[in-house]
This record gives sequence, C-alpha cells and structure tokens, in this order.
Amino acid sequence: ERRGRRADGGGAFLQGWAGGYPEIVKENELFERYYRELGIVPAGEWDAFMAALREPLPATLRITGYRSHAKEILHCLKEKYFRELQDLEVDGQKVEMPQSLSWYPEELAWHTNLSRKILRKSPQLEKFHQFLVSETECGNISRQEAVSMIPPLLLDVSPHHKILDMCAAPGSKTAQLIEMLHADMNVPFPKGFVIANDVDNKRCYLLVHQAKRLNSPCIMVVNHDASSIPNLQIDVDGRKEILFYDRILCDVPCSGDGTMRKNIDVWKKWTTQNSLQLHGLQLRIATRGVEQLAEGGRMVYSTCSLNPIENEAVIASLLEKSQGALELADVSSELLGLKRMPGITKWKVMLKDGQWFEDWKDVPSNRQTQIRPTMFPVKDEEKLKAMNLERCLRILPHHQNTGGFFVAVLIKKSPMPWNKRQPKVHQKLPQRTGDTEATAANSGDGSNCIIEEPTLAENEESKKMQELQNSDTEQSKKEGVCGPPPSKKMKLFGFKEDPFVFLPEDDPLFLPIQKFYALDPSFPKTNLLTRTQEGKKRQLYMVSKELRNVLLNNSEKMKVINTGIKVWSRNSDGEQFGCAFRLAQEGIYTLYPFIHARIINVCIEDVKILLTQENPFLSKFSSETQKKVKDMAMGSIVLKYDPDPEKPHDLQCPIVLCGWQGKTSLRAFVPKNERLHYLRMMGVEVFKAKRKEEELENKTEEEVQHRLAQTEEGMDVEDKEQDLVTKMEAEIGEESSQSPVESSAMEIENKTEDLDESIKNANSHVSQESKDMDASNVKD
Repeated sequence: ERRGRRADGGGAFLQGWAGGYPEIVKENELFERYYRELGIVPAGEWDAFMAALREPLPATLRITGYRSHAKEILHCLKEKYFRELQDLEVDGQKVEMPQSLSWYPEELAWHTNLSRKILRKSPQLEKFHQFLVSETECGNISRQEAVSMIPPLLLDVSPHHKILDMCAAPGSKTAQLIEMLHADMNVPFPKGFVIANDVDNKRCYLLVHQAKRLNSPCIMVVNHDASSIPNLQIDVDGRKEILFYDRILCDVPCSGDGTMRKNIDVWKKWTTQNSLQLHGLQLRIATRGVEQLAEGGRMVYSTCSLNPIENEAVIASLLEKSQGALELADVSSELLGLKRMPGITKWKVMLKDGQWFEDWKDVPSNRQTQIRPTMFPVKDEEKLKAMNLERCLRILPHHQNTGGFFVAVLIKKSPMPWNKRQPKVHQKLPQRTGDTEATAANSGDGSNCIIEEPTLAENEESKKMQELQNSDTEQSKKEGVCGPPPSKKMKLFGFKEDPFVFLPEDDPLFLPIQKFYALDPSFPKTNLLTRTQEGKKRQLYMVSKELRNVLLNNSEKMKVINTGIKVWSRNSDGEQFGCAFRLAQEGIYTLYPFIHARIINVCIEDVKILLTQENPFLSKFSSETQKKVKDMAMGSIVLKYDPDPEKPHDLQCPIVLCGWQGKTSLRAFVPKNERLHYLRMMGVEVFKAKRKEEELENKTEEEVQHRLAQTEEGMDVEDKEQDLVTKMEAEIGEESSQSPVESSAMEIENKTEDLDESIKNANSHVSQESKDMDASNVKD
C-alpha cells in the first residue's frame, strides 16, 4: 500500500499524516549491510540516517500555484490558520507550527508534524483540518511528499512546452506541470500541453481526477506501456511530422526504499532482488523517453529509491549508448536550499543471498539472467569522468526530514545514434509510421538495437497497411472523430472509452450559443468536442488547438482516457431563453475572455450573498447589480468580481462565477467546496456552515449516492446542480418531464449503466490505488 500518497481530496487527504501506524520492527540487516558497503551516506552520519528512516514522515502540502488565488490561499493560511496554532497546547504539548520548504518557490509548499489524531482533538485544529480537506477537494491544495515536488521544478517548464509525463499516476507531479503551463492566467490556451500516461488503466482514473481539479484544456490522459509508448504525429502546415517533446518527466516504477518512513512494509520486504528485477524496465522506459525528446529538450529521470542499480546504473548505461547525444545537466545552482548528495561513480551488485559482484565477468552463467552488464559502473576512467555522474542528485532522509529520492536531469544534444536515419523535427515524415522506432527501446542488457532496412516484401506490406491506416485516419479527421484504436491494432484493457467528436465548423448547435453569449470572433469553436456521435449532445468540452491536432492525427494508435474541460451543459428547456446550453463553472476561466454578453459585475457583498444563500431575491443585492439585471433576459449568466486596490482588506483576486438569472432571483451555480473556498478567502466563517450542510446532506440516500458518483471516471460534477435547476424551473413556472441538466456524474453521455453500477465502478477506481501496488514497485 502506498500510504499517504493520495492527493485526491476528502478524508483521504490526511490518511498519511504521521501517527496511527501499526507496530512493526523497523530493522533489516541486509538493507544496512548493503548501504553501509556502498557508502551513499557520508561518514559519521549513518546513525542519523537510520534514525530518520525510523521516524514517521512529516506531512507536506503544496498550494497550487497557477491560479491567481494561490497567494490569497497562502495569505489565509499564514494570517488565519497558522496564527491560531501559535501557543496552542493539546494534552499539555505545544503544537508545532507548520514550516515552509525553504527550497520551494514563493512559500507555496509546507510541512507539519501534526497527526490526524491531534488535528481532531482541538476545535482550532479541527478547523485547520476541514480547511485542508475542503481546499484539496477544490484543487487549491495538494497533499504531496516534499521530495516528489522536485522533478517538475527541475524540468524548467515554460507555457509553450510540449510535455510528456511517462508514468504519471496518481498525478501530483502532473498537477505541478499543468500549473506551470498556466503561469499566466490571462492566457486561456497556452501553446504547450501535458500528455500524462500510465500503464495501469484503473490508475489512469486517479490521474484524471487529479488533473480535472485544475480545469485545464491542455491536459490529455493516455493509457500505454511507457517502455513502448507510440510515436505520435501532428499536422504542421499540411505536413505530417513526428511529435517530439520539449520536456519529459520519467518518474519510473521503483523498489521504493526511499519511502520506508511511510511505507513501513518495505522494512520487512526489502531485498536487493527488487532493484535487480526493475533495472531493465527502468532502462527501457528511460530509453523510450530520450527517443521522443526533442533536440535541446530536457528529461528528468527520478525514483524514490536510494539504490544505484536503479539510479546511476540506468543513467550511466543511457549515457554510454547515447554516444554523446545526451549529457547530464548541472543543476547545482537550482533549488537553492535543497540539501543534496552528488551521484556516485563506484558501486557493486549484491544478490539477495548477500553475494557481491564487482564486475560483469565475475557473474556465473547461472546468475546472468538476474544480473545484467548494465548494472555495473563504467570501468573506463575517461568515459566515466565525461559522464559527470556527480551531477545526479540523491536526497537523504536525515538531511531535511524528508523521504529518500534520486533525480537526474538529461539534455538531448543530438538524435540517438540508433535513430539517426529517422527524420528530425521539421522534416516531412516517411511513409512508415515509426512503429519500428516504437519497438527500438533497447533490451534489458542495454546493448544497442539496430534498425534494419525492411525487405521488399515488408515494404509492400507496410505500404498497404499505411494506405489503409491513412484512409481510416483521413475519414476520422473529416468527421472530427477520435475514437479508441481498432482492436487489431491494439488490445484494449479495462474500461471502454467513448469517442471524442469535434463539432463541425457549420454545426447549427453552436450558432445560438455564439449569439446568446456574444462570443468573440476569435473564439476557437473548432476546439469544442462532445463524447457522443449519436443523439443529443448534453455536454460540450474544450481542448487547446494543439491537443486537437494530436487527437485528430493519432486516433488509430493512442488510447485516450480523458481530455478537455466542460464548458457548457445542456438545459433542455433553455431554448425559450435563446440558448439550450448553460455555462459550466469548470470551464468558466477558459471561456470568460471570449464572452462579451451576459456579464454582471458584482461587489464583494453581492458575492457573499450569492455564495451563502440558496435562492436570493434580487432585492437583496446592491442597487447597481439590480439595475444591470433589470434589462437582461433570463438564463445563464457570468458573475464577475474585480478587487478594489483601495480596499486592501477585501479579497484581492478576481472571481468569475457561473450563475442563473430567474424572474425574481439571481443565483450562483458553483460546487459546494468552491463556494466554501471563496467564502474563506473573503474571511467568512464557514466551519459551522459546512457542518450544518453535511448534516443536511446525510439525510437523503440519493444525495449520498450523488456525491459517491462524483468520482466516476474521475469526473467532477457541480454539487447539487440538479436540485438547483429543479427549483429554478419551479420559479419560472415551467414543467418538464426531462431533467434540464445532465444529473449523472458521468460526462460520457452514451453509457446507459444505472447509477448503482456507476457508483460501483467509481469506488473501484478510487480503491484500486491501495490494492494495485506493493512495496516492491513503488513510485511517488
């Protein structure tokens, strides 16, 4: 079980906080013997190293940094919640104050030794606990181990970068990458994107859930084996070109002995066998990564293991066979304040029976399947020196009270030697699709794979296959459909996904929407998509044009789990107001720059009314708001709050809310946790209100099921929206036999399973995380 790694909201937020572990003997003689011999811990520090490993890991949290609200959340944390912890005693013990991580930019990461038990003992601490849980559900705070935050920071991401996250679940690092793309919140569609991949279908849904909280049109979740992830193609000025990534995060599966402080099973299960078994896979994944990296691009390789077999041995093998195409970057001047050890250049290999080997030639033939030549250090001193292995980073737990971790940053200077006949980024593609390259990852022993020229018969066959593929692809592109790959190309496991269908240029569905909201002519309507080819389109989603390009050109080779954010939901009787689609809060920050009608600017007092009252009458609002609403037709609206710099004590970040204007009332259409978030930022006490709301919710089984269904396939649903719309209909005096808004949490419309089945699947998605991994294959 990967205890405490989840950052998917709710009660799970604090599962991994210190305390509550069962008694276990934290001793492993083989572990101590192995690492003492390797000398990865500086002289005189061994006892401190082992003592730190036996202590529980401090809980760490990260404030998501891409929203303009991050600074407000930080201000709220420091000025309200942390201040209340000062001089607080529980059971006669002084509560330790949370501390910021000195090396994380802008004080956006914190750690604390508060246990879950202590958090529930004091009313002040319980408020802090509720704040953490609620803000996590909104996506404003992420529960993430400190060392896990390092790889995305060292990737040096800019908003225009094309990024691949090769082994992404459960998604805390992916979330960091998305935030970096959206560094400028005034740009709704950054040119870059993140393709987040994971081999495990069920864990992909945890990944979707993490990514969905950030509401980005620039994230796509795919399901492939990272060691053979296919080459993707994009259309560049009418030419097909291979997609090379500017940045790749290669956070590989590992033995996880750096996680002993939270995964205590590692103490009794640890042997060197885990590393020996994983080395080949790690090398294949890393090789596949550098193949897909653009020249000049940066790839970060990381593990939560201390073992050089999984770390320096993989990097050294990769550097050796790259023949100068790769180099280790010197990142010693980055993340100042982070204590790190340099990579090592000498190590030995040990079997689980304790037998040591210093050289491949010493390994008996009956052991040569377990031990491979790439596991040993390079003997040639000149070659070894040129590799600069000391530029790798090893984080030791006792230096800054963290987990153990390893990071290496690679720069690609030229194509990999076995790919030199492959096209560069800006050349036209050959007829072949690059399938050969997709299988060209080197074998477990690291020997170079040579791509041989195909025979004449193979050429003919490949041409026929290519023609068939091209015709299928062109047909799909014409229809704007990206569906699952054909079964003969790829065997699908897990849940079947619905297609991604882009709206045609002349789709009559769009015209009323464009007119009703006075959308700007620059609005990229071709980026709108649905998840159904037949029947009524109930939800409209949006992706960036770059991801649209990827989707349309790779439907035959890519298994897409999810992409796009919901921007409009069908309101069945909305036609009478001029538009059948209402705005969705999930996508409002992306849509808002393009909307020129139906916007009401509200003051902070109006915002408080909108977020605290279910159905406020117009008379409760300011006279300015009442005037603006007076001449506006009923229906979906945008409610915008702009901060007043002359009132520094008021909320100083802008807020955009979706709302509905009825005959006599005005309401916000915002999920519960988002409401609570905004109220907290405005200094409104929401602790008691939240308690009352939870008690009310527990009264009806239907609403409990509704909340459970929220996790179905990782999608978010606007809280109580069905109830709100029903009341809205009553207000305008309309009766309807159909629900005006899609009430199911599933946003994939043409699935017909009942709600019970949906809940069962949702629970299986979330519970899978605690079942599908043991300590022999841990990735943070």
